[in-house]
Amino acid sequence: MVAARSVKHTLRGVTLTLTLAALLLGGIVASAVLGQLPVSPAEVGGSLLRALGIQNEWAPTDSIVESTLWVVRFPRIAMALVVGAALAVAGAVMQAIFGNPLAEPGVVGVSSGAALGAAIAIVVGVAALGDGAIALFAFVGGLLATLLVYFVSRANGRTEVVTLLLTGIAVNAFAGAGLAFLLFVADSGSREQIVFWQLGSLNGSRWSEVLIVALVTAVGLTAAIVLARPFDLLALGERNARHLGVNVERLRIVSIVIVALLTGVAVAFVGIIAFVGLVVPHAMRMAIGPAHRPLIVASAIGGGVLLVLSDLLARSVVAGGDLPIGLLTSLVGGPFFFYLLFRQRRQSGGWA
Repeated sequence: MVAARSVKHTLRGVTLTLTLAALLLGGIVASAVLGQLPVSPAEVGGSLLRALGIQNEWAPTDSIVESTLWVVRFPRIAMALVVGAALAVAGAVMQAIFGNPLAEPGVVGVSSGAALGAAIAIVVGVAALGDGAIALFAFVGGLLATLLVYFVSRANGRTEVVTLLLTGIAVNAFAGAGLAFLLFVADSGSREQIVFWQLGSLNGSRWSEVLIVALVTAVGLTAAIVLARPFDLLALGERNARHLGVNVERLRIVSIVIVALLTGVAVAFVGIIAFVGLVVPHAMRMAIGPAHRPLIVASAIGGGVLLVLSDLLARSVVAGGDLPIGLLTSLVGGPFFFYLLFRQRRQSGGWA
């Protein structure tokens, strides 16, 4: 019986790995090929091989095609991969520490707090110091929002669903009001940047920005993987976790910093992209089970795949247009959130 279950679990893992790999490869190639300037898959592969020092006959000879790939499309694809991974891992960590399937950076206001921090950096002129300054302000905004949600929604040693959602509504409303005020007092250039943050978009991504997001995401992902074992023990209940040697409060504080770090750096450069941290960890959990180490790794890959495909759709659904990617993820995540909400209600017998 145990052996059969192990084989079934292994098959699920292999199937998931192959599916994600196929979707990722297909999404990357399609994103590099499609656009106003047509590029063939052979030119994409040839350009990548030439960048690795392998001369070949498929590489594009037109400098415009080469520039389009390396200045516009490849940075955008890379940004989609790292931002999707950051948001999905942040969602998996939030659900682990809150012990609640509805926790997600966008739903509980962490993304809005980070966007408000980034908007303040723009309006007061700190953004002129560089991309790192915006990321720092976004991190502080996300951290304050996460701490607020954590302390308000905790009562009698557990997190209440209703309080969690209401706190998220309040934080989102406050951040929305703050953004509206900044829009009112800002100049026209700052207004355009703030609107960009509210809608979310990967358009205009640069390699320097990708590098910052990738480094922070690598640190956050590594920390989350290291904490996977304590997360598993916390899933047994706080009392059991403490008996097994887990310092629950310290684990939660460290996890909050990780969530704020991942969400803040993502929001700082691409704006608010909601529901990635909600949809992806649940989809991965249904496929491979609740153990956190494989779940966090699979969520990172799945988040990247989701954003690459969403960005491809955003660039393709309207001819010659570039829809905000946050709009598309909300269209998918909204109905999924309702499904989780009603399932949570059915399982717990109420909203508390």
